[in-house]
Formats: sequence, structure tokens, C-alpha cells
Amino acid sequence: MSEKSRSRGFCGWFLVAVLLALVVGAIVYTVKKKAHKSEGAAPVPGPPGAVEKKYSDALKIAVQFFDIQKSGKLVDNQISWRGDSAIKDGSEAKLDLSKGMYDAGDHMKFGLPMAFTATVLSWAILEYGDQMDAVNQLQPAQDSLKWITDYLINAHPSENVLYIQVGDPVVDHNCWNRPEDMTEKRPLTQVNTSFPGTEVAAETAAAMASASLVFKKTDSTYSSTLLKHAEQLFTFADNHRGSYSDSIPEVQQYYNSSGYGDELLWAASWLYHATRDNSYLQYVTGQNGKAFAKWGSPTWFSWDNKLAGTQVLLSRLTLFGNKGTSNKGLEMYRKTAEAVMCGLIPNSPTATTSRTEGGLIWVSEWNAVQHPIGSAFLAALYSDYMLTSRTATFSCNEKSYRPSDLRKFAKSQADYVLGSNPMKMSFLVGYGDKYPQYVHHRGASIPANESPSCKDGWKWLSSEEPNPNLATGAFVGGPFLNETYVDSRNNTMQGEPTTYNSAIIVALLSSLVTTSSAVQSFT
Repeated sequence: MSEKSRSRGFCGWFLVAVLLALVVGAIVYTVKKKAHKSEGAAPVPGPPGAVEKKYSDALKIAVQFFDIQKSGKLVDNQISWRGDSAIKDGSEAKLDLSKGMYDAGDHMKFGLPMAFTATVLSWAILEYGDQMDAVNQLQPAQDSLKWITDYLINAHPSENVLYIQVGDPVVDHNCWNRPEDMTEKRPLTQVNTSFPGTEVAAETAAAMASASLVFKKTDSTYSSTLLKHAEQLFTFADNHRGSYSDSIPEVQQYYNSSGYGDELLWAASWLYHATRDNSYLQYVTGQNGKAFAKWGSPTWFSWDNKLAGTQVLLSRLTLFGNKGTSNKGLEMYRKTAEAVMCGLIPNSPTATTSRTEGGLIWVSEWNAVQHPIGSAFLAALYSDYMLTSRTATFSCNEKSYRPSDLRKFAKSQADYVLGSNPMKMSFLVGYGDKYPQYVHHRGASIPANESPSCKDGWKWLSSEEPNPNLATGAFVGGPFLNETYVDSRNNTMQGEPTTYNSAIIVALLSSLVTTSSAVQSFT
């Protein structure tokens, strides 16, 4: 063979080798780029797996408290010491406001915390309905949710009117009797264009928007009705801005609002998920986001502050890569959500020091369990979002944490309130060997065969006997910072359960009862 032929052959093979190397390099680069997000990520969970018995048992107990709190003409009542009550609520305005739920151990219907209860319960069902169903608790949760949303629909008789309270708290709190025996007047309180209540109207919009998603497949007509009310209420809340604490100063003693910006963002976020209308996304990421979101500043999730919940809810959009939703505002929500997570993990560089020695997040002396359990629910959610999106880690001041770290934290808070604490006490009534016996709850404290009047029932408050009726599923206020609990019926700070507390513990337990992949879209 000539030199020329050998040279051509060599050049040909060289070019082939170069081209092959370039192709392989391109493939490797592409694979690496795609794998960057999931590098080291745990496997995506499949359908609901093995059930964790302690959380399953606790969930079945916790859900029952909603039945105890129901007002109105009861259907398929399973609580032997409860009966029909407040049948005439709303009659002075020719409305049927008999349904809904009593707020706590009293007989008031407060709109702001009741709507929050519905929103959180909806969120839990949307995220963990398959896991609830695995332990036969989905239907009871949906039934309880509808008991509230039926009330909320009737409480919104026209576009710019929302009834936000049934009962006079001064009169109500001067009585100690069973709800079935109430005879005192139960006046109605409303917000409207003259007396606005942006936070309560927006929270009710959030409740109805999220619930519309829950019922979309099973009852499309009901779902559409809820969504219509949600959109009207959001418009009312946004166009007639003003705090209900200013419009109706009497509410300040009970559920005083710290502001309405968080509820506007929360409601708009839920409306975006329910409608996929980009105007709601623009609302939360534009000027309103800049005004109200407090990006970069972690907050505590509660009936009064929905920012942390909004941040986690909107993180779904960036983590799951929803088309057309990538923008700087959404990234700020996700970064702030991760700042919230960093504050929760005990060994994080930015971990909150607001904890008991036993490890419970502790923010408030009143109703101490609300913040840790709400935070644990958000942590469980974010952990599942990361697993399903194959997001391996997030960073806290350059230290990396995995979804398993968040789930470990969530379990620690659940375990604490279920009895793994220095008091060896469960704060969920009916769960475990030791739980509060003197819960501050009128119906539970009075024998079912007694019918005391408003004033005659006070002897049951001061009785030294344990409650004759078990308030199954009542989630009481929890421990003091020094990890003590005074089991006294007069101890409202620690011993009064609330309906919204039940929503957050049901949400958390639903997230822990088993494992499954996160729902990537609610619609």
C-alpha cells in the first residue's frame, strides 16, 4: 500500500474516533445534566406501602373529634353523648347556619379558625388521600370537611357578605352546659363592604378553593359551587381590604388577626391550583408577593399566619416543573420554604432554639402544640415533594440535608405529642395509656343524662371527677416549656382542644401513616 493510501486510512479512522468521542461526550454531558437534580436522590416511593400502626391508630382516633364538634342535625351519629344542637342558627337572617363545627370546648362558631380547619383538612386529603384510604379514614375526613363547607356556602349569601361568627362569646362563655341544651340567643356577625374582613374572607376563599379540588371527581356540581364562592370571596377580600379586627373590635379578644396579607396570598395560591388561571399566579409573584410574602424570613404556620404554608404549597410548582410557572417570585417562595425547613431540623446551622428539652418546637404558651405539629406537617410535605421530584438535598448555610432529615423531624414531633416525652403523656385524648382526663370541654364534662341550664352546669366545671364522656380525638394545648402539664378542667391554656388543632394533627398523621409518591397535580 502506498504512503498516500496509508495516510488517508489513518486520517479517516482519526476523524471517526474524534466524531465518536464528541458524540459520547455530548451524551455523557446530557445525562449528567439531567441527572444533576436527582444525583444521590432516594428512590421515588410507589403506591401506599406498609402501614405504621401507631400512626394509623392515632389517625383513627384524631378524626373522631370532628364528629364531637359538629353542630346541627347530626347524620349517622357515632358519638353516644352527642345529639342535635343549634338547629336554629342563622334563622334571624333567614339562613341555615346550623352546620359547621364548634370552635373548642365552647359553643362558638368562629369563621376564621373554622375556615382554616377546612383548608388544612382539604390539603391533607389532596396530598394524602390515598394514605388515608389505606386505613379507611378518607371517607370520614371528607364527610367532616363537607360538614364545614356546607356551612360556609350558606354563610356567604351574596358576593360581598360573609357571616363570620355565630353566637355571642361573652354570653356563651358565661354558660357551662351541653350544646344540646343551649337556650341563649345566638346572634350573627358579618363582614361586608362597610365592615370589611379581608383575612376571614380570604381564608374562606382558600377553604372553598381547596375543597373544590377534593370534591371535583366525586361531585362536580358541588365542586363548581365551592369554586364560584371562592372566586367571589377572594374578589371581595381583595377589593375591600381591611382587617376584621379593626371592623369588629370584639373579635380581638378571641381570634385577633395580625394582618391579612398572608391570607390573600394563601387564597390566591389555592385558587391557582383550582383554576390554573395565571392571573392568580401573577398575583402571588408580583407586587402582592413583594408586599406580603416576607421572602427570606421564615414564619410559623398557624390559624393566624399562612405564609409558611403558602411557601410550601407554591414550591410544588417549581419542584414538579409545572409548565409556564418558572419565575423569580416562585423561586423566592421555594427558597423561603427551605429556610423554614432549615429552622426545623435540630442540627441545622439555622435551627430554631425554641424547643423544649425533649425536642418539641415550642413557640407559644397558649396552645403550644399548634406550631410544632403544623411545622411537622409542612416538613413531611416538603420531604415528599423532594422524593417525588428526585431532589436529593437542600442547603442550610452550605450544609446539605435530605428528605429523610425532614421526615425524621416530623416523626419526632408526632411521637412527642403521642407520648414520647418526659411526662409519658399523650396529648391526643384516647391514644395511649395516659392522656388528659379533665379536658376543658363542656359536652365531655357533663353526663349525657343531665340537662343543666346555662348557670346550673358550672358544678361540672369544678367537679373533681374525670370527664364522664371521653372526648375521643381531642388534641389539647400541650405542655409548658418546662415540660409539665396540669390536668385541670380550668386550665384552658393547656387543656382546651380546638377543631383546627385536630386538622393539623390529622394532616400530620396522614402523612406518616405510610409512604407513597406525592400527587404532582391536584387537578
